[in-house]
Amino acid sequence: MDSSTPPDSLARDFLANGFAILPTLYSPAEVTALLECVESAPVCGPNFRRSRELFAIRDLLGEVPGLWPLLNTATLRGLLAPFFTKPYQLVKAIYFDKPPLSNWLVAWHQDLMINVNQRTDLLGYGPWTQKVGGVSVQPPVEVLANVCTLRIHLDDCDAANGALKVVPGSHHRGVLQPAEWGGLTPTATVCAVPAGGAMLMRPLLLHASNRSTSNRPRRVIHLEFASAELPADLQWRERRPASAFSPMPM
Repeated sequence: MDSSTPPDSLARDFLANGFAILPTLYSPAEVTALLECVESAPVCGPNFRRSRELFAIRDLLGEVPGLWPLLNTATLRGLLAPFFTKPYQLVKAIYFDKPPLSNWLVAWHQDLMINVNQRTDLLGYGPWTQKVGGVSVQPPVEVLANVCTLRIHLDDCDAANGALKVVPGSHHRGVLQPAEWGGLTPTATVCAVPAGGAMLMRPLLLHASNRSTSNRPRRVIHLEFASAELPADLQWRERRPASAFSPMPM
């Protein structure tokens, strides 16, 4: 993320702690419209995963293109623009639904992989993975540090229905080895976010989530934005046109 981020309280939290919470980003009517759009999508194809414990959609805007006009509001652009001094683009979008009584958890981890168009030999890039949806790779830390993740909550989310736990400031340590996690997780905090609110976070922030113990869903739209350009012929696989975004005047 650009070091020239304006020193407002949200930006200060984000830069210092690696995350920040905005209680209101979308109105109740806008949340309803987002949910209706997702629920009207045909549930088929390799990017859809549905089970008793999980409903997820990879390449969300490719699969549900009607979501983008609903998401790409002036409020969203105003929230993101102070974190970039160069034009930026959306590079990844996923939908998660943790249904009531779901019994799965997410162990401690950092988000180290990005989705790209192809595999190519580049210094500092690797390991690589090939899945049904396409190719992913772990890029250099400088690329990950440029990514801003936005988790849009479509339901009230707290510890009872699987809110994220994060270790504040852990993104400053770069890529962590699993042996280091145990010494950091006692300082973890739970990130409760109301419906219509959002959580900004850095991919390198150490995070996890517990099993849901309530009968409430936890539906989240996960978006990743970046201004970094990838080298050679490598491209962000889900990149939305950069013309959709531009930095606010400084």
